[in-house]
Amino acid sequence: MGKASKDKRDIYYRKAKEEGWRARSAFKLLQIDEEFNIFEGVKRVVDLCAAPGSWSQVLSRRLYLPAKSSPDCRDSDLPLIVAIDLQPMAPIDGVIQVQGDITNARTAEVVIRHFDGCKADLVVCDGAPDVTGLHDMDEFVQSQLILAANPLLVVLCIGTNNCYSCTSSWWKIHCKIVVFRGKDTSLLYCQLKLFFSHVTFAKPKSSRNSSIEAFAVCENYSPPEGFSEKDLYHLLEKIGSPSGVEDLDCRSGWLEGPNKVYIPFLACGDLNGYDSDRSYPLPNSSEGGCYKSLDPVQPPIAPPYKTALELKKAANHGILKIDKLSLNSDE
Repeated sequence: MGKASKDKRDIYYRKAKEEGWRARSAFKLLQIDEEFNIFEGVKRVVDLCAAPGSWSQVLSRRLYLPAKSSPDCRDSDLPLIVAIDLQPMAPIDGVIQVQGDITNARTAEVVIRHFDGCKADLVVCDGAPDVTGLHDMDEFVQSQLILAANPLLVVLCIGTNNCYSCTSSWWKIHCKIVVFRGKDTSLLYCQLKLFFSHVTFAKPKSSRNSSIEAFAVCENYSPPEGFSEKDLYHLLEKIGSPSGVEDLDCRSGWLEGPNKVYIPFLACGDLNGYDSDRSYPLPNSSEGGCYKSLDPVQPPIAPPYKTALELKKAANHGILKIDKLSLNSDE
């Protein structure tokens, strides 16, 4: 199964290389924006779990580059884009990279310093743990990753200075994160509703039907009255408790039956768009022409699987002293 075969089986994989995107996931953010218009009026944006950088590319092309090309634009008017990931990634025009842990509140402090103490207008996140194939386990780990990043989201949404005005009664905050749809999604939905007045689970056209992923689009940041970020986890525990403070049963089973929660779900796109689960013929293949598959736009510069690849290469070449291999090699 070569690259040309994958080009045929995955239209978005091929289109991403043709249009210069680092990954096919760029189309997911573009299609979310088509439905929710999340880029409108955005001046400060944070991309969590950014590597290899396809979403940061979208932010750069939609926000930074148009503003930079405007003849009346000053440097102070340029949008600020901060990308966070544990892994480094190749530079992107107009994107500030922060190599850090999104579950650490200190990372948020670094971002806010880049924003001169202001809060973020938009937070996007396409992070997900390595899936195991066990849906219950994958869903649980993904939800824990989202909740672990909640302190960061709260700090980014609040900021330190009231330096951004908005016509609405609450700050105009949009938050977009990936979730795995499953039986415990109702609990996560209720937890997100604590901080955002509108929460919608969306499925972009470029997301395969065989995938259980969906994206939570959270709009209008409006925390509970008197909320303190120090009490975040206690508040999240209470939302899973049907009897109040004393019974901290955080399972979502009580959200079924008479207490059933109906989650707004939107399938993005229309029937005229590309189908992510369909195989399309390669260009000129029907006329007998020759199609040349393109290389990836930007391979990862420090992938977490680099060590495994070097060990496998060493085993194939019969190298016994594997522990002496240089794990910094670019071969």
